[in-house]
Amino acid sequence: MTVLIYCQHVLGIGHLFRTLEIARALRGHRVVLVLGGPPVTVPMPSHVRTVQLPGLEMDAAFSALLPVDRAMELETVKRQRRDQLLRIAGELQPDVLLIELFPFGRNNFSFELLPLLEAVRGSRMPRCRVVSSVRDILVEKQDPRKFEQRVIDRLNRLFDAVLVHGDPAVISLDQTFSRMEDIRIPVVYTGYVCRRASRDEGRRLRLELGLGAGEKLLVASAGSGSVGHPLLLAAVQAVRHLAFPSRLYVFTGPYMDAGKVAELRRQAPANVVIERFAENFPLWLAAADLSLSMGGYNTTMDVLASGTPGLIYPFSQNREQRLRVEHLARIAGLGLLEDRQLDPPLLAGQIRLLLGSKPHRPRVRLDGAEFTGKWLEQWIRAK
Repeated sequence: MTVLIYCQHVLGIGHLFRTLEIARALRGHRVVLVLGGPPVTVPMPSHVRTVQLPGLEMDAAFSALLPVDRAMELETVKRQRRDQLLRIAGELQPDVLLIELFPFGRNNFSFELLPLLEAVRGSRMPRCRVVSSVRDILVEKQDPRKFEQRVIDRLNRLFDAVLVHGDPAVISLDQTFSRMEDIRIPVVYTGYVCRRASRDEGRRLRLELGLGAGEKLLVASAGSGSVGHPLLLAAVQAVRHLAFPSRLYVFTGPYMDAGKVAELRRQAPANVVIERFAENFPLWLAAADLSLSMGGYNTTMDVLASGTPGLIYPFSQNREQRLRVEHLARIAGLGLLEDRQLDPPLLAGQIRLLLGSKPHRPRVRLDGAEFTGKWLEQWIRAK
């Protein structure tokens, strides 16, 4: 099976890491992953070939596209990307075209995706099936009726299936998309996509770190680092209010402003280590006694899969992260952090409270990547 995957990240890198796990699960198949955001250096599975389009990102107000290379004209970049995408698909002749988020999002990239989809629906790639890969919760739109009608029109005309990377026992897509009954193609819930490391691997890391008897390992993270500085600063300050031995490792993310990282380093006491990035973040979660993190899909699911107690601080710009954490706080034991709880003494109290609680094993589907790979195999084999 030949699979062409399109992924465009614009703010954080969560979309990329979720898509990468799906690509990883397609081992044994020919996979080409097309990336269109700012270049990110991450290890790729041996069976995955990556293609980097000329980079595009969003401006600070999240209202307009900008070339990553500011010396280039936007229209030139758009034309190059569209032509390159059509050429790749034409040469590859994929069995499956998997598009991350579109048409539920990434409307700013219609300039290249609609021509690609029209080419697939025409005579150029007659055997290719098209799948929309979407997370469990959509962000709110200024004009919901117009948005949902556009999505319905594009899904029913240009796509063959929708894969929802979530668990309807937690939250179903109809809670943020009201016209599910108008979708005429299959909609399949895959379970959540996550990464995990074993507890044995976690114990080995604790030994390597030389943690003392009774010393608690805390991990604080902000995903890509585009947002999350207030949480990390509060975590750095909160450890001063803990009465038990502890060590805090802070992962700022590669996109955090250098000045904010410098402030964290200035504020950090001796038992706090500031790092930019952890290539194997699930390993740190498996080793940790508690995680403090932003509420991005990937981090939240990695925390859940690790079984480590977690305090989650949702991004406030839209409802997506808060809605997910509110549901998971009820059924999976995660702690939801409010703005007022970022006061260091209050945060220290939340840490003590969660560390003293009983382990909670959530009944949540966390097999999203593996399920997606198997489902696509069976779907193509049956056609």
